[in-house]
Amino acid sequence: MLSTVRDQLWPTVTKLGTATSNWFRIWLRERKRGLVARRRMRNRRTYALLGTLAILAGVLVWSLSYLAPSASGIQLRVDQLSALAGDHRVLTATFLDEDAQIAGTFRCPSSETAGTSSTPVFGASPSSLPDCYSPQMQLASTGSPRLLPAPDGKDGGPVRHFWVNISKSNTTVPAFTDMLTAAGAHVVIDQQTAKGNVKFFASLILPLMILANLFVLFFTSGKSSGSGIGEVELFSSIGKGRFSRRRKTPITFSDVAGADEALEELKEVRDYLANPERYKDLGALPPKGVLLIGPPGCGKTLIAKAVAGEVGVPFFSVAGAEFVESLVGVGAARVRDLFRRVRAVAPAVVFIDELDAAGRKRASGGGGGGNEEREQTLNQILVEMDGFDAASGIVVMGATNRPDILDPALLRPGRFDRHITVDRPDLLGRSKILELHARGKAFSIDVDFGQVARRTPGFSGADLANVINESALLAIRQSKPEIEPVDIEEGIQRTLIGTARKSRVLSPEERKRAAYHESGHVVVAAATGRTEEIHRVSILAQGRNIGSTSFRSDSEDIMLTRSHLHNRLMVHLGGVAAEELVFGEPSTGAEDDLKSASDLARDIVARFGMSEKLGRMRLLAADLDAFLDAEVPLAAVSSATHQDLDVEIRRLLADAERDATGLLLTHRATLDALAARLEAEETIEGTDLETLLSAIQPEVEMFGNLLVGGNGHRGKARVAQAVS
Repeated sequence: MLSTVRDQLWPTVTKLGTATSNWFRIWLRERKRGLVARRRMRNRRTYALLGTLAILAGVLVWSLSYLAPSASGIQLRVDQLSALAGDHRVLTATFLDEDAQIAGTFRCPSSETAGTSSTPVFGASPSSLPDCYSPQMQLASTGSPRLLPAPDGKDGGPVRHFWVNISKSNTTVPAFTDMLTAAGAHVVIDQQTAKGNVKFFASLILPLMILANLFVLFFTSGKSSGSGIGEVELFSSIGKGRFSRRRKTPITFSDVAGADEALEELKEVRDYLANPERYKDLGALPPKGVLLIGPPGCGKTLIAKAVAGEVGVPFFSVAGAEFVESLVGVGAARVRDLFRRVRAVAPAVVFIDELDAAGRKRASGGGGGGNEEREQTLNQILVEMDGFDAASGIVVMGATNRPDILDPALLRPGRFDRHITVDRPDLLGRSKILELHARGKAFSIDVDFGQVARRTPGFSGADLANVINESALLAIRQSKPEIEPVDIEEGIQRTLIGTARKSRVLSPEERKRAAYHESGHVVVAAATGRTEEIHRVSILAQGRNIGSTSFRSDSEDIMLTRSHLHNRLMVHLGGVAAEELVFGEPSTGAEDDLKSASDLARDIVARFGMSEKLGRMRLLAADLDAFLDAEVPLAAVSSATHQDLDVEIRRLLADAERDATGLLLTHRATLDALAARLEAEETIEGTDLETLLSAIQPEVEMFGNLLVGGNGHRGKARVAQAVS
């Protein structure tokens, strides 16, 4: 029975499926044709506008050339024209109204000395007559010299053309007309009506037509290409090219490494985007906003893309600075436009990078100008995030490394109600990140990413990616078929310090001093129990440093004791202590070491409260820029406390240098051997370095006072008392 019904219905279902498929194929074809036709129409419109603009530009050029004065002949001054009129030598005169000129002809005298004439108009003297026979005047005249009979008994001379610039005032033209008419010249007034019409068209109508054509062209091309010019029309829009529904290779959680805790927190967001109705049925409220907090380069943007890629929903990416405008209301309008687009394609992910640019804490007093505009933008973001319901399928993700300056209303539950810290990766995370970035690259079998991860403590994901890229570039530069460990080591040094400066050549004395300086760091580190962490020492100039000592860390200590910090101080000052011991004076090469040691000593006293004199008290202000590694200022302390702080920092540095000098005296033979080897080979690493340092044993008994943190006899007395 069922088979019969199936046999009867199957042809109908097949026909229906075929018809639906054909209809859908026809609809796609027609839609594609419509898009192509609209694109062609836009292109035709653009070409027509460009052609019109070219024609208008040509008309403008022709108008300017037509309006240029066309008078030919000799240019005369007003006094020269007056003298010629007074001597009755002006034959014809034409007043050109639009050109503001008088053009005509005059008869030159037969000699350079003018005859006796009546008193000329405007008070010109006979000596003002032009010298028609000078070579310059002959070249300047375009009229052909003609001999005409001399009227009134005047001496005959060649007839030349002239023109004079005049002002277009109501009093000047009648005066010139009377003067020339009295002199017997044939006077004509040409109003130049055609030039007047062309001048009106070229000065008023033609520029308006060109501007209108340009505006239409900019708006048309801006809409079709998505250029920045088109956004002039939609100034309050955030831009259409900020999201994509699909990616050819979507970024998923498998493309993120070293942030397992953050991904675990975001799995709930992924499930919500995949099935928002489930949360609505259970009455659960998923996180509306997720704030990613962490230092730069740790993958906050990558994690946000992975959340959208896991579910395959649209991903909107916008910077917080794009909402900030000096024009009133533009920032809030852009926020409304962004969330309007998001609601149209929900479920979706909105990612606001550098959220602190738009979400900065509002001032307590009334502000104005840009501050007021920033607050309007923030208020609009707060309102938009309050408008989501449980089944809207919209998740807003923000990223910042300044969470301390965000407005409290932005961080309350219901807005950015989940805060996830994306910190620098640990040892295992760095190893996974290196393997992730090594995909598709040829590495030697000798490369151990676990060892590379130990060599890069404190590196962010971006730093590790740069290490892999620099290593690949170095291998390509040397035409190697694959990336070797030496390339990775050089990539680490480039990321930490900078490129090697082969042009900086040290003199023999500087080379020896640099060898002892770096050897001092190594010997002190080995004597304090860090032999296994010492990886490489070099006196090759790199970046701003003369030499470098590289450490690797198998374990990343979180809780450091006072003795550990004191040992680090000794390592920092081991270089300058070696220079003092061997050469009797320090050099400027210890600048970076002194900075690091001074900062560490300041933290020991003011941050960690490890000073016997000042006690267990934090003297630094709130660590607001924890993710930016900025220097923290002192809190409001008295001048006496500030003075005691300086004394304690100096004491810690002096004790560390003294103890480092003692270690170097104890192991002077190793110091000399290592410095001589380093001076000869420039770089020592690996087993060679371990062999040279094998004779050094950690000086626990000699510096047993460090275990308690005291100094001198007091520390030793405390050790003895504790043992008894």
